[in-house]
Amino acid sequence: MNWDWNQLLQWPTVETPMDIWLTQLFIIVLCTVSINFILMRIIDVAERLIGKTETLWDDALLEAARIPVRLVFWVIGLSVSMELLQAVSAEENALFEFVPQARRIAFIIIIAMFLSRFISYTEKNLIDPGRMRKPMDQSTAAAIAKLLRVSVVITSLLIILQTMGYSISGVLAFGGIGGMAVAFAAKDLLANFFGGMMVYLDKPFRVGDWVRSPDRSIEGSVEDIGWRLTRIRTFDQRPLYIPNAMFTSIVLENPSRMYNRRINEKIGIRYDDWQKMPGIVADVRTMLVEHEDLETENRTLIVNFDSYGASHLEFFIYTFTKTTQWVQYHEIKQDVLMKIMNIVHEHGAEFAFPTRTLHLISQNDDAPATGLEDNNPEEAQHVQR
Repeated sequence: MNWDWNQLLQWPTVETPMDIWLTQLFIIVLCTVSINFILMRIIDVAERLIGKTETLWDDALLEAARIPVRLVFWVIGLSVSMELLQAVSAEENALFEFVPQARRIAFIIIIAMFLSRFISYTEKNLIDPGRMRKPMDQSTAAAIAKLLRVSVVITSLLIILQTMGYSISGVLAFGGIGGMAVAFAAKDLLANFFGGMMVYLDKPFRVGDWVRSPDRSIEGSVEDIGWRLTRIRTFDQRPLYIPNAMFTSIVLENPSRMYNRRINEKIGIRYDDWQKMPGIVADVRTMLVEHEDLETENRTLIVNFDSYGASHLEFFIYTFTKTTQWVQYHEIKQDVLMKIMNIVHEHGAEFAFPTRTLHLISQNDDAPATGLEDNNPEEAQHVQR
């Protein structure tokens, strides 16, 4: 087959032989694939070079552009191929008329994808302690990123509508007129949206915090803060999905932000050991002050004889641990209670347990009646239990 190689450099027409324009089509597809392969290698090399820098923006920019840049060349290659097929087609095809419009829409979508990915990777870098000396709060970063992504999507949709021939001003006017109806119909959705916004702005809790509400049966760790729902994982591993509007009307406690945990215990010793109470109290106070895991300088410390119990003398301890970790707190509390037991034992005292003494007398005794006169005389004994 004799070819005129100059024809490969000319844009084909209806009269162009099939083998010529098929070769041109193959070259276009080959160039598209080759360019994408080269771009992948270039991006990999650039990633290794940028990874050595401390700037977070270049990393986010490169990762965001990895797929959109390749898609741009695919769109160019496919649209050129379609135009080539249109040039050699002997019949008019309505499908080819939409190629320019489809290309513009594709470019708009690719740009929106790039911006959305850039926002996501920037959000990830801003909360990464390995990249930021002062990482941004995760909830705040997520809220800003969501707002920016919504703005990108809405703007892209409006531009696409304008590209397709629809009037943006008309769409906006319709949105303004129908906004009141939509707001009334979706008042709960809007209430949850603004409730989520208040959570992001006021920051009563963040992802990972332990929260609970005395008003409702809510207690667990925050897993996700969305625009409509907040997901809380209870301690028995069940998920709670709570509408954000609820947080504007309930009392919420955030134990994760406590500075210390409190130890507040009452301890009773026998009445027979009353003379040993001052020494026990003094030694317990000294032990608490010297305990390395207790915060006694900046927090209240109380160790005092407190009350007369039914069968014991009661003193109490009131102190705080340095840690707020639940498991470690109980280990420290156990150590404190065990040391108190040792102190009581060293003073020769004993812990009290419920006792009652009954004095029973017979009817022949010259003593006031006890209300047991009808009992068997054999019960007139000293009984202690």
